Amino acid sequence: MRKTPDLSTRQLRAFLALAEHRNFTRAAQASHLSQPAFSALIRTLEDAIGTRLFDRDTRSVQLTPEGRLFESSARRLLDDMGSAMGDLADHVERRKGRVRIAALPSLAAGWLPTVFAEFMQTWPGIRIDLDDALSDACVALVRSGQADFALAASSAAADSDLLARKLCTDRFHLVCRADHPLAHEARLTVKKIAPWPFIQMARNSSVRQALDAALHPLRLNAVFEVEHLATVMGLVEAGLGISVVPALTLFHFRRETLVTRPLPLPALTRTLYLVQRREGSLSVAAQTLHDLVVARLGSLRLD
Repeated sequence: MRKTPDLSTRQLRAFLALAEHRNFTRAAQASHLSQPAFSALIRTLEDAIGTRLFDRDTRSVQLTPEGRLFESSARRLLDDMGSAMGDLADHVERRKGRVRIAALPSLAAGWLPTVFAEFMQTWPGIRIDLDDALSDACVALVRSGQADFALAASSAAADSDLLARKLCTDRFHLVCRADHPLAHEARLTVKKIAPWPFIQMARNSSVRQALDAALHPLRLNAVFEVEHLATVMGLVEAGLGISVVPALTLFHFRRETLVTRPLPLPALTRTLYLVQRREGSLSVAAQTLHDLVVARLGSLRLD
């Protein structure tokens, strides 16, 4: 089986110039080459292909049947190469691209949208795909290559195939109705919170895992266990219980009927990580969004 020849774009352009001008001198001038250099390009092209592409005599240059056959292919090859290089340049210059990010729902709903808006105002041609999921699912998407990076709060982020950068520590707040006794309690303690009906998050959520780890072996008076923070808000607002949530989720609870108060419990925190695969580089678009996320999250005050 004959090996496919290695052809350069310079050879292809020289071939098309000669096919158009049918004269070595004019074709060399159009290619901004000396005639000997131009002739060498045509000769090495014919040698690589293994056949003559031009009939030459003292008066004219004509395409051979094989040359006519190759002409359309040469134009297509150059067009394809031009399109490929143009597309690559668009991605490198961030005129186009695609980034997929996985993030905790509390970040995806409350904080990330403003970061996305800033990013897309600067780079409108780049598409962002967002997966809002719990921490373990976020990490799994990165590990499988379905997400470029993730914002998660999971010990799985420290696995050997992943690189986890600590971004911030999220502190927790009590949420209750404005007319609840704890809304005006002078000093909040776990013992004062524990007896009240409590709205728990699901066991696989990072909020619940942080709470269980910090309060163990204390058991709260859980009356509901739910998946979504919006449900927690509704139940608390209805007077069915109190809850404890991280600072980055407090946008769910900005209502006149509710009160949020920081809890003075140093052990009760949630660490947030930016997670990516250890092997391989991010695309230019993904790296740009990655850097913006790090800068904006790093400047947040989570008191």
